[in-house]
Amino acid sequence: MDYGNLWIIISGALLLVILGGGLGYFIKSLINNHNESQMAEETEQRILHRLSEEDRAQRLDFLEEKDQWYKYKADQEKDFESQVEAVNQREKGLGRKDREITKKREELQKQWGQLKQREKQLSFRDEESRRSEQDLKGTMEKFRQQLEMVANMTADQAREQLLEHLAGEVRARSAAMIRAERIRAKEESEREAKKIIALAIQRCAVEEAVRVSTSTVTLPNEGIKSRIIGKEGRNVRAFETATGVKVVVDDTPDTVLLSSFDPGKREAAARAMKRLIADGGFTPSRIEDVVGKCKTELEEDMFRQGNRALADIGVSDHHPELPHYVGMMKYRTTVGQNLLQHSMEVAQLAGLIAAEIGLDVRLARRAGLLHDIGKTVSREMEGTHMNLGVELGEKFGEHPIVKEVIAEHHGDDERMSPTFFVVKAADTISSIRPGGRHEDLEGYARRIMRLEEIANSFDGVRDVYAINAGREIRVMVKGDEISDDDSELLSFDIAERVKNELTFAGEVKVMVVREIRSVRHTGKERNRRGGNRNFAGRKPRSGRRSKNTISKN
Repeated sequence: MDYGNLWIIISGALLLVILGGGLGYFIKSLINNHNESQMAEETEQRILHRLSEEDRAQRLDFLEEKDQWYKYKADQEKDFESQVEAVNQREKGLGRKDREITKKREELQKQWGQLKQREKQLSFRDEESRRSEQDLKGTMEKFRQQLEMVANMTADQAREQLLEHLAGEVRARSAAMIRAERIRAKEESEREAKKIIALAIQRCAVEEAVRVSTSTVTLPNEGIKSRIIGKEGRNVRAFETATGVKVVVDDTPDTVLLSSFDPGKREAAARAMKRLIADGGFTPSRIEDVVGKCKTELEEDMFRQGNRALADIGVSDHHPELPHYVGMMKYRTTVGQNLLQHSMEVAQLAGLIAAEIGLDVRLARRAGLLHDIGKTVSREMEGTHMNLGVELGEKFGEHPIVKEVIAEHHGDDERMSPTFFVVKAADTISSIRPGGRHEDLEGYARRIMRLEEIANSFDGVRDVYAINAGREIRVMVKGDEISDDDSELLSFDIAERVKNELTFAGEVKVMVVREIRSVRHTGKERNRRGGNRNFAGRKPRSGRRSKNTISKN
């Protein structure tokens, strides 16, 4: 291709571009002019439309204001008419009330006149009543004087006699009701209690208790006594100082007595004495060494005994120190009864009774075993064994019922749990069973004398006999001073005083015996004159005895 043709092509292309640009500009100008004219028309139409809407809105507002004014005018006219009507109604009501008030005033005036007339009538009747009352008083006084003359007693005496009769009747009925209810309740409770206690006792048997304050150590020969005493008594003094036990070396052949009220010290001393006799080393230093070892062995034995006792009643979860204190009970006594033996007996009885009545057997046994735990430290610490036992129970984290039993097993609180009463009953059974505890003669005599003093302090008592080792009091009363109902009340009063003033285990039976003897002798002379009947019309009897027996437990 030559340059001439190329130039022609380029020139033609440029010409076409220029023509296209001019044509596009012309078309764009036409379109813009058309759009501007259309927008002007639309703007004019919008302006006209807005002007017409504003005019119409103004007219509508004017019409609405006009309607509201007419409505307000109509409302005001209605309110005025209603107010006028209300005023008219009020005037009518006031007129009606005025007429009613006038009518009521007339009625009140009429009633006032009637009341005045009735007041006059009542005054007249009151005066007549006063005169009649005075006449009646005079008549009553006259008849009262005549009645006193006929009855040969004053009105006060008659009143007192009536009150005495009523009091005697009330006392008789109350005594009969008390007697009947008590007999019924006693029969029912004793029937069930005897059944439960009999089942428990027949399954629990222990040895009798004997008060012991000395231990006997047998010697191989008489020559060993001089070695026990030592030169100028040095050995025996060292032994007594180390053990706290009194050593009695007398003329009893081949025997040495160890005397102490503390069973633990006495046991340690007996073990030490036997060991010293066996090896023959009676010197102060050797004595102290052997006594120390025996005390250590005794502590270990206490721990073993405590574990065995806890295992026997089924206690597995306990404080680590509890077996030691339980084992200490083996070497403590209570009124001549071994404390561990007593506590084990109470635990077994409480468990058996709890099983019969549906309570927690393990808890009852645990409470029974630990109820006297405070006695193990009562010699070393101040306070009652109940308070000390509660402190130990808190230390060992015992169940609240166990601590309740420890604190109140000598009390009488109805708010306690059933387990408390079960353990208390078991404690009483263990204490009062034959051979359960030992009582010295002096204490026994004091208790018997005190029982007789209490019974003799009541009026109408003739004789008093304390029998059955002080478990029963028989009170003989004067039949002419004490009636059958008074006997019932007397037995109750004596039992209450014994319960409040004396401390004893178990119960004391109070029996009041009232005896009346009526004797009449018959003879030929009396039979001829009076026939075979006495003055009351009854057949005579050679003797009559009436006995009333009441027991109060």
